[in-house]
Amino acid sequence: MKDSGDQDAPIRPGGQARRRPDRRSRHSRTTDQQLLDSRAPEDWLHTDPWRVLRIVSEFVEGFESLAELGPAVSVFGSARSKPGSEEYLLAEKVGAALAEAGYAVITGGGPGAMEAANKGAAEAGGISVGLGIELPFEQGINEWVGQSINFRYFFVRKTMFVKYAHAFCVLPGGFGTMDELFEAMTLVQTGKVVRFPVVLLGSSYWQGLLDWLRGSMLDGGKINPADLELLCVTDDVDVAVRHILDADAVLQSPREPEPASPAREEVEAAAAERDEVERAAGRPPVES
Repeated sequence: MKDSGDQDAPIRPGGQARRRPDRRSRHSRTTDQQLLDSRAPEDWLHTDPWRVLRIVSEFVEGFESLAELGPAVSVFGSARSKPGSEEYLLAEKVGAALAEAGYAVITGGGPGAMEAANKGAAEAGGISVGLGIELPFEQGINEWVGQSINFRYFFVRKTMFVKYAHAFCVLPGGFGTMDELFEAMTLVQTGKVVRFPVVLLGSSYWQGLLDWLRGSMLDGGKINPADLELLCVTDDVDVAVRHILDADAVLQSPREPEPASPAREEVEAAAAERDEVERAAGRPPVES
């Protein structure tokens, strides 16, 4: 198939076409870029207030589409994981195990680990959701997604990942994966969302990050020991799913007075310990 960039290319003597530079990637601007570009022409004074309506419409679409989704887990990982690779197969197994446990699987809808998790969920007969995003380069929704929504704004999409998830499963990935991981940790630490499990799969990949969190953040007094207990690190998919099910059972338990379960006591003790350390250090109990 001829590249559309060559259709009007001038012909050099001798019949060889001179390829014009592809200006699409240089000049294509996503909706997010237009919103966040403070150096744009001053017409933003007139367009930004109206852009709010588009933002609201995306929230409405997301809420309406996912309101009846049921229990779900958001799965994150690299778009660069190759089919057949260890990471791809792990994500596929995670998707299948979550579906078999009764959870819908939510991913970013792209290739790599996202595709694998959607594939695992779909083949296991579960609900497979993809939340796509407008990017300068076309990525598209993978073929294993059963229910998809495409977003223009990252922050709207990120809200849907958190709002409709009972837990996060995080596989090896890059900046986008780290963004989702640390946002979830911050929301849980600051009490913006009900405490829910964050599972890191692939212990060898995460070991360097965990060492840095302990050796730099923790030793430097930037976080508390209890903050690291928010993470479950494992290579075993069954352990990951059981961790999510156990935490879900605690959070969904009746509110009437009842003997405290060991899991509930552990959660409450960890929170109390973190707050006590903060007070002893003369800092507010919750660091924002």
